[in-house]
Amino acid sequence: MRLLNIYIWLCVFIPIVFLFPGSCLAEELEPRRWSHLPVETNFAGSGYVFTKADISFDPVLKVEDAEVELHTWVAKYIRTFALAGKSARIGLLQAYQDGRWTGLLDGVPTTVRRSGWLDTLLRFSINLYGAPALQGKEYAAYRAKAKIETIVGAGLSVQLPTGEYMEDKLINLGTNRFTFRPQFGVVHTRGKWSAEVNGVVALYTSNNDFFNGRKLEQDPLYTVHGHLIYTFRPGVWAGLSSGYDYGGESTVDGSKKNDRKQNLAWALSYGFPIARHLGAKVAYVGTRKQESVGFDSDTFVMGISAFW
Repeated sequence: MRLLNIYIWLCVFIPIVFLFPGSCLAEELEPRRWSHLPVETNFAGSGYVFTKADISFDPVLKVEDAEVELHTWVAKYIRTFALAGKSARIGLLQAYQDGRWTGLLDGVPTTVRRSGWLDTLLRFSINLYGAPALQGKEYAAYRAKAKIETIVGAGLSVQLPTGEYMEDKLINLGTNRFTFRPQFGVVHTRGKWSAEVNGVVALYTSNNDFFNGRKLEQDPLYTVHGHLIYTFRPGVWAGLSSGYDYGGESTVDGSKKNDRKQNLAWALSYGFPIARHLGAKVAYVGTRKQESVGFDSDTFVMGISAFW
């Protein structure tokens, strides 16, 4: 039973993600989102995320040498349940962020500070193939036999417009719009190795109260990412991740902004146990833009999680 407890939190270690407004790729670069879990179980996690990034704005804005430092505190809750005989889960993530932006505006040094709540994230997912809805001894027996396994899952993440937002400011923590992210993933496990591939599309509603009363629209942003995970022993694992996104060009009052996104990202993760129902994780996430507009970032993550 102790090994089963370790396996549970090992597989679902509550994702503590990089929360940077407008970045779907970095938010999605989190392994183990389709792992098999016992139903009727609760998971909770919290963490701290530090991000430093260089930002390249549209030259029309006359902003140069822009940098940002973000300090983010994250809390997340997940509940698993059975749906049509399949294992499913629903999660809630809320974060608070303190950010400092610096740069030259028209050649003049400028600093902007923002502190407040980020947009709330809700996520529902279901395992369509593999990972049956089990609990207790049935779940333990199934996991003991599953040396080679394939899981196929689908989900939907919804970003709610609950974050701090001021329509007379260009830099905000909240987005003042809904974002829907349909997701599809496949995981194959063979012995100590697991490989995961995911596809995500971000669909944005309009922000009708963009800077000074203008209307902001955005094209869909397409993301693909993969993860390779190795389990050293029960409770101790390491993961290597990479991702790519494309699209998301903005339109303001009907005028295209020529700010298409194209980014590469990579991550290293390491998880280990602290106690029977408690685990910890550390991670590094890097992103680099492939267009003239965007940001290059480095992020460091520390988090803990528990289940009951």
